Amino acid sequence: MPRPAPSDPKPPYNSFVRYSGFAFQLLGGIGVAGWLGYKLDEFLGLSFPAFMLTFILVTLAGMLYQMYQTLNKD
Repeated sequence: MPRPAPSDPKPPYNSFVRYSGFAFQLLGGIGVAGWLGYKLDEFLGLSFPAFMLTFILVTLAGMLYQMYQTLNKD
């Protein structure tokens, strides 16, 4: 049985699975960051959700940077 040449394109489902994984990571990361920020704001008795917004924005920035690095690697 001949081996496929290295230049053969990958099956299309591989890219679908990889990119759909980004969506789940983004949703999960933002959800966990928001929950932790909410709990910290609640614990400190803050009326403005400062930690929740900060955690969400930092997580979003980090995940977008990670996605940028991964997409540029290919």
